[in-house]
Amino acid sequence: MTGTLNKALLIGHLGHDPDVRTMNSGEPVAHLSIATSEAWKNKSTGARREATEWHRVVLYKRLAELAGQHLRKGALVYIEGHLQTRKWTGKDGIERHTTEIVGDELRMLHRPSEQKLQLAVHEDPPVERVFRQEQATAKEAQGARGTSMPF
Repeated sequence: MTGTLNKALLIGHLGHDPDVRTMNSGEPVAHLSIATSEAWKNKSTGARREATEWHRVVLYKRLAELAGQHLRKGALVYIEGHLQTRKWTGKDGIERHTTEIVGDELRMLHRPSEQKLQLAVHEDPPVERVFRQEQATAKEAQGARGTSMPF
């Protein structure tokens, strides 16, 4: 079987307000920094330990606009997307690369009146808003072909 899967799912807190910019094409792009934390107890010492991992997330078009309008530092979000590695040459001439999550879906798990929302391990998150990346081109292509399936 040659099928592969490139999917990333995160629930975490924003480390800073979204950085929303405009690309040369005029489309907005938002860069997010999302923290996920894991806590455990050291078996030998009994000390409580915690580790935080930071994730780079990029959103395009309407998702970028919505993130800029509704998200602030500390907001709890669910991001669904895929991993993408890109490389570029810096001003100093050194080639660099980064791996980031390109978000296809954004769920805001915070309420505007809350700074932070604590989730219990088995508690369902209070999902308020769900936004998915527009897939108009796929829908337009399907409409142009009609409703018949190619197989």
